[in-house]
This record gives sequence, structure tokens and C-alpha cells, in this order.
Amino acid sequence: MRKKFICGNWKMNKTVEEAVLFANEFRQIYMPVANRKVAVAAPFTALFSLKLCFEGSGVGVGAQNMHFEDSGAFTGEISAPMLKEIGVDYVIIGHSERRQYFGETDETVNKKLKKALEAGLGPIVCVGESLEQREAGTQFDLVGAQVKAAFEGVVAEDIEKITLAYEPIWAIGTGRTATAEQAQEMCAFIRKTAANIYGAETAEKLTIQYGGSVKPSNAAELLTQPDIDGALVGGASLKPADFWGIINY
Repeated sequence: MRKKFICGNWKMNKTVEEAVLFANEFRQIYMPVANRKVAVAAPFTALFSLKLCFEGSGVGVGAQNMHFEDSGAFTGEISAPMLKEIGVDYVIIGHSERRQYFGETDETVNKKLKKALEAGLGPIVCVGESLEQREAGTQFDLVGAQVKAAFEGVVAEDIEKITLAYEPIWAIGTGRTATAEQAQEMCAFIRKTAANIYGAETAEKLTIQYGGSVKPSNAAELLTQPDIDGALVGGASLKPADFWGIINY
């Protein structure tokens, strides 16, 4: 059985002091839930402090990006070995904001996915369509192409180490949420796409999250869908009580 994986994505929010305050408050209310994994993806500056704060709690820590090279003349970038050295567990790859604002491409997503697997980091690979693409009816073509490009050269044995996060761009930070039916339809399509590449048995091992204005009020409806294995949570992960409400849906 696939575990539900709930990961908060803080984006460019929280200083180190604010991150530590969150962790201390969250640990007071958090209790492990059977068959659920929990993590927080924070800015680079807070990762080491969060690892210390969450030690022994079972809460993982993730980065929001990394480079596909181990070192080099890449000013401002962070490598997989740097993340591993401080104990980071996960890394978000190809978030739509990285694609839209910072030139992330299907090719760089694929390179970063391979590097994360090589380094022993748990990759969370984001895919999703814009409102214009959905209204044009091309959302399945677009997401299918993103999934295939991400998995190029990735062996079947690594699939269970990967999380794919379906985030419809039109539902990120807008307050709009895909209906449970829309989210399930796309997550099922993603699993079918993986099955076409690796076979149905391997595709069943793939963890697929939904992301896009997930809140305590809609978490249960989304997370009880058969092909939705968790959530990549934005704004609601910034408040301990809201994040716990989603985990404990």
C-alpha cells in the first residue's frame, strides 16, 4: 500500500527564526499517523535548523530546488552533495514557478531528477497545465509530455523512490482548487502514463501528490481519491494548525 505523503512547500517564506518557531509549535501538536509521511520544504537558509528541530519526530525536510551538477561555476546554485551533507531528505524539482520565472525546462527537470536519485534524495517532480491549456483541452498532452520527459533514462527500479506532484498552475495560490474529480482524473492519467512506460505493476509503486490550494477543508475529499497519494501544500503549510489539519484529514 502506498503511504500518503503530505509535504509543505513554504516557497520564499520564513526566516530561520520563523522556521524554528514553526517547528517548535508544530511538534507540540503533531503526532505520527499510520501510513503517512510528512515533510516540509523550506528555503535553503532554514534547512539545517529545521533538521535539528525535527530530529526524532519523523518529519522530513526538503529543499525547493537544486542544481544538476555536483559543483562548478554556477553562482547562486546549491548542489545535491550540499543538501545531503546537512541531512536533507527531499527536493522539489520543476515546480511551475521555477519553470515560469527561472527558465526550468523538461530537460533540466530530467537532469535534476537523475542527480537526486544518484545522491539518495527523494525527488518531488512537479507537472501541471496552465488555465489556457486546460481550456484548450490540451492538458493531457502537456502533462503526459512532462511525465515522459522527466522519466527519460530513469530505470523502473527507481520509480518507487519518486514522487510526482500534479499541480494545475491555475490552482496554485489562486484560491481555486481542482475538483476532486478533476484531480483524480489527472492523477490516474499520470499513473497510466507511467504504466505505458514501465508496466502497471511498477506504476502502482509511484507516489502521486495533488497540489493547488489544498486546505484542511478540502483535504479529505482530495486525499481519499484512489490515485491521489498525498498533497504538496503551499500557503496552508505556513501555519502549524492548518498543516496538521491536512495531515490529519
